[in-house]
Amino acid sequence: MRYRVKICGITTVEQALAAARAGADAIGLVFHAPSRRAVEPAQAAAIAAALPPFVTTVGLFVDPEPARVEQVLRMAGLDCLQFHGHESATACARFGRPYLKAIAMGDGDDPRSAMDAHPDAQGFLLDSHGGGRSGGSGHRFDWQRVPDALERPWLLAGGLDADSVREALEHLRPYGVDVSSGVESAPGVKDARRMRAFVRAVRQCEVETDEQD
Repeated sequence: MRYRVKICGITTVEQALAAARAGADAIGLVFHAPSRRAVEPAQAAAIAAALPPFVTTVGLFVDPEPARVEQVLRMAGLDCLQFHGHESATACARFGRPYLKAIAMGDGDDPRSAMDAHPDAQGFLLDSHGGGRSGGSGHRFDWQRVPDALERPWLLAGGLDADSVREALEHLRPYGVDVSSGVESAPGVKDARRMRAFVRAVRQCEVETDEQD
């Protein structure tokens, strides 16, 4: 059992390197202007260039203009895209990159319907956004609404930190977890100590799960 860890909302090279040292499998770069964690393509390019091998870069978009995504890809590369709006499967797949589709659990969406509607998605993100909230709010949705035995890979997001992630993993067993505000000292400012504590909590849960199994 190994849970993947994505730390989203990285805004500087220093934060990205701290996330990598903490053991993150992926970092998220936000390209949605209203977000306090948004970065420009040039920032993203510098961050991606500084990362060590095997740390995946994920670009987050919300109903973007195709030209904007193409600009980011030209400048920053990116390994994977993540779509948080109402994008169709065709819109998500047009860029030739693996993609994750976020599911707005705050809107009461049925994850299975969204999964069926995006057959080419590499995975899904069950997040607390929706209902007037955007991602990175630190809010947690009702985990009881996650159906049992989802067949596609999915990550849990929303309201996670080093304390709550253990409960989440014990009850839900997702493919991975995605954290943003739960490892920050201020909006958009990732804290190295909190990132290390979060990843440690995930890895400890892996050990306990293996022992139980």
